[in-house]
Amino acid sequence: MKYLYGIDVGGTTVKLGLFSEDGKLMEKWEIPTRKEENGKNILTDIAASVKDNIAAHNISKEDLAGAGVGVPGAVLEFTKVNECVNLGWGSVNVGKELSAMLDCPVKVINDANAAALGELWTGAAADYSNAVMVTLGTGVGGGIIVDGKIIDGSRGYGGEIGHMTVDPADDRVCNCGKTGCLELYASATGIVYETKKALKETSEVTALKDMEDITAKDIFDLAKEGDAFAMEQVDHLGQKLALAFGNIALMVDPEVFVIGGGVSRAGQILLDAIKKYYSTYTFGKVQDGKFVIATLGNDAGIFGAASLVLS
Repeated sequence: MKYLYGIDVGGTTVKLGLFSEDGKLMEKWEIPTRKEENGKNILTDIAASVKDNIAAHNISKEDLAGAGVGVPGAVLEFTKVNECVNLGWGSVNVGKELSAMLDCPVKVINDANAAALGELWTGAAADYSNAVMVTLGTGVGGGIIVDGKIIDGSRGYGGEIGHMTVDPADDRVCNCGKTGCLELYASATGIVYETKKALKETSEVTALKDMEDITAKDIFDLAKEGDAFAMEQVDHLGQKLALAFGNIALMVDPEVFVIGGGVSRAGQILLDAIKKYYSTYTFGKVQDGKFVIATLGNDAGIFGAASLVLS
């Protein structure tokens, strides 16, 4: 049996997983992401942790198929990272450096694309070869898969769904430097921002007015309970997401949209809000789009990274 390692590098922790080649997660663990000194320790820490695991399981060089790594930045040729601001990295050939440390093949990919591949390998999109993954969390990430392959583009920026313009009239600036991005409305922080802004302008009775620290979960929970104002906020979110998804669908015509990230835990009410508007921004058979909630949760990145080894 061959073994694979899936590695998901985040700003706070690095998630690691040991997999069998048929997609079974055998063990997972985390180590801190040491970002000091421009993240110079991150790769050596990963290599040391993987080597410890190889020794603990007595895995031979012949049985180690390789490792895949997801990173929060654009990746070229499945190896080079031009810049990872969140990690303090400039230009780093992650694949080459980590491969030399581990003495095995290493492939690298953007973390959102890794999550998409994970759902395609053994998650919610396992029955499909054309899928779009959208993660709604602190930010909005995405991955587009056509015929089983990630669309990452000529510079590694393919699938930056969170930075699609969905409101050109809004002059609020996103973290990326442009305005009108989907992330400003559909991230957890964006949902709260839009709701608080609407609260200042409404005379509607809503339980949200009595809350000191509103969260996206609060908004969805109250909407499920029938709070009319909260329901309106979910409706607005559905419209923005449907606009983005409709535009994507008319470009790549996916079989399924997989929605992950913390916001996806809202479940059916979120899917219904998207479906309500989706047909407005599509036509023909594209209007029959399928929407599902991701199933791998925070493990999607390590699953997808590991699957790279097999491609």
